[in-house]
Amino acid sequence: MKNLLTCVLATSLAFAPSPDLRAQDNYPNKIIRLVVPYSAGGTGDQIGRLVGDKLGELLGQRVLIDNKGGAGGNIGAEAAVRSPADGYTLVMAATSLASNPALLKKMSFDPVKDLVPVSQCCGVPMVVVVNPALPIRNISELVAYAKAKPGRLTFASSGIGTSSHLAAELFKLLAGTDMTHVPYKADSQALPDLLSGNVDLMFMFQTSALPQVRAGKLRALAVSTAKRSPAAPELPTVAEAGVAGYDFNGWFGLFAPAGTPKAVIDVLAAASVKAVHSPDLQRKLIDQGFVPVAPDTPAQFALFFQNEAAKWVRVARDAKLQAID
Repeated sequence: MKNLLTCVLATSLAFAPSPDLRAQDNYPNKIIRLVVPYSAGGTGDQIGRLVGDKLGELLGQRVLIDNKGGAGGNIGAEAAVRSPADGYTLVMAATSLASNPALLKKMSFDPVKDLVPVSQCCGVPMVVVVNPALPIRNISELVAYAKAKPGRLTFASSGIGTSSHLAAELFKLLAGTDMTHVPYKADSQALPDLLSGNVDLMFMFQTSALPQVRAGKLRALAVSTAKRSPAAPELPTVAEAGVAGYDFNGWFGLFAPAGTPKAVIDVLAAASVKAVHSPDLQRKLIDQGFVPVAPDTPAQFALFFQNEAAKWVRVARDAKLQAID
């Protein structure tokens, strides 16, 4: 963990933004609203508040968190889209922003056209967790059980199109298994049913999963990313455990409404990079299970986001996921 922190901090110094974090028109000169399109207390809310507090400190203006959960993040994202493109409304979006167009029959906005990527903030590995009552102790046993009893295993998610849903669908596709999806509105609603055994398993952000695992309430099988997580190095990756090619890394990043002036986007991007790679926020992020990303530009994040959107179109097609209303 110490080596990871040292490495990331060294990288951030090489890309450190200019000390001037204000646009020529004296932006920002009032409160900035950061829409978090997820429920209070969840993983998205955690990263939104951590980054928002540091952004406010660097920009000299308060960043007000506005939780607008629901519809896999679409309700909050749409609220940002419909806001003035003046730099005073941002949204802390996640993987679902890229995947929803591939999973929903209709969307009232186009994430690629109607939002401007500002900066990616962090990745969040997911952990495959099962209720301890299940006779499943590793990924190989999970695959064997699911194949022996098609559709019998139930997996929870925090909503259709969310990272917990997508991670499981990708697993089903690559492992050749059939499991039944049980969507909830938030992790906080799914967790009690998972702990009680009403649902069998979940692909859960490690920020939420590891405390339950360490308390003995859930059993961890593997992490979703291509490399082992520094927060739980004892856990194999899903690919190591037998599902070749599996790699899912949830991500979070800042977006602004399309039409926001480039000078303002540049200020926000520089502040975001400086915030995420500041020593104090780095420690908080890593301690809570987040993985800060290398500094990027709005153009680099835009390319990443476009590739993510295209990827989920392919996954939805290959997995034969039925578009929902």
